Amino acid sequence: MSGKLSLTFDDGPDPVWTPRVLDVLEEVGVRATFFVVATLAERHPSLLRRASGAGHEIALHCTRHLRHDRMTASEIYADAEKGLRVLGKLGHDAGDWRTPWGVVTGGTKKAAEDLGLRLVGWTADSEDWRGEPSKVMLSRLAPGIGPGGVVLMHDGVGPGSLRDGCGETVELLAPLVSLCRSRDLEPVPLGELSGVLPDRNPGPVAGV
Repeated sequence: MSGKLSLTFDDGPDPVWTPRVLDVLEEVGVRATFFVVATLAERHPSLLRRASGAGHEIALHCTRHLRHDRMTASEIYADAEKGLRVLGKLGHDAGDWRTPWGVVTGGTKKAAEDLGLRLVGWTADSEDWRGEPSKVMLSRLAPGIGPGGVVLMHDGVGPGSLRDGCGETVELLAPLVSLCRSRDLEPVPLGELSGVLPDRNPGPVAGV
């Protein structure tokens, strides 16, 4: 393969959908990055153990799924710090952070700096929270599939979602990986991407 990109998942772990995502990733031989909600991680630690045991990266999403532009700087710091503590107790040392809805404020950047976290956005958004068919999502993603890309998907149903499950995201994975490989791109965890990662989403904030 001549290039790399990353598949990333937010809002898990989910006891129904995360195992199905992990099953497909195993079938296609791909490792990804999971931005997890700390409270859900506490409830389902075995899912994180399974993911990390398969070579996937565990990263921080949040403790409470709240927009940072509606939080104070101290609240943002406390949320991230608690999330890191929870993940640390579960045996996962998270170094990357994607905030809810991709919202980044001055308080977010200060917290990231103080806690040694790298803020990560995305370059291609599946918008899977809309509940559209996998073929529609694949068409949406196709123009943004390139070297160094970061693809946003969800293995859980977060606030604001218009769907009640992640079945279409599961269906999307195998054809998405086939598309990547047809372009000589191999999906890898974020830690294996070279160059500067996007620290914000490229367009208007939407989704979950």
